[in-house]
Amino acid sequence: MVFQTPIRQAYPSYKSPYGPKYHYQPNVAGWTFKQIGSLGFKAGAFGGVALFAVIFYASGIPKVKKDILQKIPFIGSHYINEVPASDNPF
Repeated sequence: MVFQTPIRQAYPSYKSPYGPKYHYQPNVAGWTFKQIGSLGFKAGAFGGVALFAVIFYASGIPKVKKDILQKIPFIGSHYINEVPASDNPF
């Protein structure tokens, strides 16, 4: 069995002040928290655009107008249809 000498145990190995500064970087399954935050922001942005596109394309459906779009503050009054029942095909 090999033992370190007491001199080796007392003094740590030399570390140059000009060398790389390594430090522990916390991660979850290999993804750093900075990468997770960036990915979450991008996913949220794409999700917001997709939601806007779905509502925009479905805005012609009367049920969507009545149940969703008319309840949005400030722009809900734009979707209220004042057509008489005799002229409305729906």
